[in-house]
Amino acid sequence: MRRRRPEHVPSRPTWRCRNCGVRWPCSAAKLRLLGEYRENRAALLVHLATLYAQASTELGDPTPMVGLFDRFVSWARVRG
Repeated sequence: MRRRRPEHVPSRPTWRCRNCGVRWPCSAAKLRLLGEYRENRAALLVHLATLYAQASTELGDPTPMVGLFDRFVSWARVRG
């Protein structure tokens, strides 16, 4: 019987990884998302922007919006 790998998903409303406890998306979540959306980077960016909007509401005012955007979306942009 194969064991399931623990998933690196966000724990809300803290937006920390349920598996490793660091700010989500953690490195493992980023790698999974890049693999999952490898054929459609635009869809990945839409997905991440949606999560960014939800996180910005749940995390509240003390969280700098630019840093949050970088955390959720900027890392996934295509670099030229």
